[in-house]
Amino acid sequence: MQRLPDSELDIMMCLWEAKGAVPRFYFDEKLRHKNLNANTVNTYLARLESKGFVACEKRGRSNYYTQLVRRDAYLAFEGTTMLGKLYQNSLKNLVAALADANALKDADIEELHTLLETLREGGGAR
Repeated sequence: MQRLPDSELDIMMCLWEAKGAVPRFYFDEKLRHKNLNANTVNTYLARLESKGFVACEKRGRSNYYTQLVRRDAYLAFEGTTMLGKLYQNSLKNLVAALADANALKDADIEELHTLLETLREGGGAR
C-alpha cells in the first residue's frame, strides 16, 4: 500500500462514507466546498484506480466507483507510517509531542488510559 496525497484521500473519504458503489457525480456533491472541476476529480479517480484503491464500473452512461481498500486498513497503514517517520516508531514520543503542544485534554488522557487497560487485558482496540 502507498500513502495517498490529501487530494486523493478526500476522494477515498467520500467512498468510505458511502459504503457502496457511487456514481461519478456523487463526488461533485460531496466535494463542492473544494471547488474542484470535473476533470480534476476524474484525474484523482483514475489515479486511485491505477493504484488499486478503487474500482470503476460502467453502468449505462455513468461510471460507478467502489472502494477496494477499507478505511481501517488504510488508517492502520497511515498510522504506522507516521509513527515510524515522525516518532521513531515510539508511541511514547507521539503522546509526548501531543502533550507538549497542549493537544491532549483530560478526556483524551482518560480515553487513552482506558484503551491501554483494555489492551493489557487482552481485549481489542475497538
